[in-house]
Amino acid sequence: MTLQKYYSTIKNLQKDLVHIIGNIDGDVEVHDEQKLRASYIDKLVYTSAFAKSEGVREYAQNLIRKIARFSGAIPSSIHNVYMAIGKNEINGFTVPAMNIRMLTYDVCRRVFKLAQKHNIGAFVFEIANTEQNYTDQQPSEYSASVLAAAVKERFKGPIFIQGDHYQFKRDIFTKDKDSEINRMKDLIKRSVEAEFYNIDIDGSTLVDLGKGTVDEQQKNNYEMTGLMVDYIRSIEPKGITISIGGEIGHIGGINSTVSDFEAFMNGLINQPNYKEQTGISKASAQTGTSHGGVLMPDGTMQQVDVDFSVLHDISEVAHSKYNIGGAVQHGASTLPEDLFNSFPQNGALEIHLATGFQNIFFDNLPDSLKQKMYTWIRENLQSERLEGQTDEQFIYTLRKKAHGPFKIDQWMLSDSNKKTILDSLESKFELLFDRLNVFNTIEIVKKHVQ
Repeated sequence: MTLQKYYSTIKNLQKDLVHIIGNIDGDVEVHDEQKLRASYIDKLVYTSAFAKSEGVREYAQNLIRKIARFSGAIPSSIHNVYMAIGKNEINGFTVPAMNIRMLTYDVCRRVFKLAQKHNIGAFVFEIANTEQNYTDQQPSEYSASVLAAAVKERFKGPIFIQGDHYQFKRDIFTKDKDSEINRMKDLIKRSVEAEFYNIDIDGSTLVDLGKGTVDEQQKNNYEMTGLMVDYIRSIEPKGITISIGGEIGHIGGINSTVSDFEAFMNGLINQPNYKEQTGISKASAQTGTSHGGVLMPDGTMQQVDVDFSVLHDISEVAHSKYNIGGAVQHGASTLPEDLFNSFPQNGALEIHLATGFQNIFFDNLPDSLKQKMYTWIRENLQSERLEGQTDEQFIYTLRKKAHGPFKIDQWMLSDSNKKTILDSLESKFELLFDRLNVFNTIEIVKKHVQ
């Protein structure tokens, strides 16, 4: 695939696909799925990511979503699955939520391949607002890449695409509350329009541990989460109940407690309109991990003591008192592999995985491209370097921000170079899916999904 092979105009795109797709500007019908999968879906997804015209990119993205729906790859909400877990109707697995920062189309293809091999239905593709910016993947493009991968791999069934860490910025909120609320609403609106039917609201940045009571500490958090729940319910498509998550403790900070969770939930429940509509289905908690892990000066990863009792105890209360799915674990992808069995054993509802996949990518990336990316970091991100960091720590912490500037270079890697990366990622996915016990969950998911 070369960049000259993406569509530069809508007219050229339509001319090329007119014999394969009927009613291209309406509810499409694919007349030749084999030919579509053989080459045209590749051209469409590259157009979605790289066409110079925003209008052409948006047209390709919308067309991919229509094709996916026709093909049986359906963007869905996992809300009912989580509520069934909250009622103890189903249990025994932890849902992997994967932040795909690089080679999104190719990586998602490998996930769908494994999903069909092992009959997996319980898995989520997600991307945080910060990641959307530094990886150059806004919601519409991200969902198009995920869905194009499903079409390419002949995957049929519910697909869960999630907005991760839709986070309030504390400094802006303090100075201009209305501006920050409007920014969040705009982000959510764009995401829902892109068929993100799972959204995590993160007001943990607004928690004030200096306040005297737990309720006072959580007040800004539960008020803003309640406001966003109300907004999401007002714009969600007919027939879809978007899965919404809250967050009670800042990841990388002080470990969460049941008291934190109860204060958050009790405050949330008493927000205007909350009892008259469907609420959240889960809440993220801090258990001792941090996003990306911590690289030590000697080049080793800092050992983390995960408090699994936090997940167990909060999930128990989530089920018994609030009838929602349970606690969510963040910052776990760099943990030792032998710990992952402990998440389903302790009732973790969902686990967010990102940096571990990025590490595999860089470990297998051709050195020529890796050094270009590292040079860019040294030349452009020195202002973000922390005092006392070694060069290796500096690069490790900030290399995620090189994905956007080098997205084309990554997508244009040779098939053989991609294969090395993707084979390693596939092995990691398969191991994690096994340990999180999501094999053979497709029928469970299909039973409960709208």
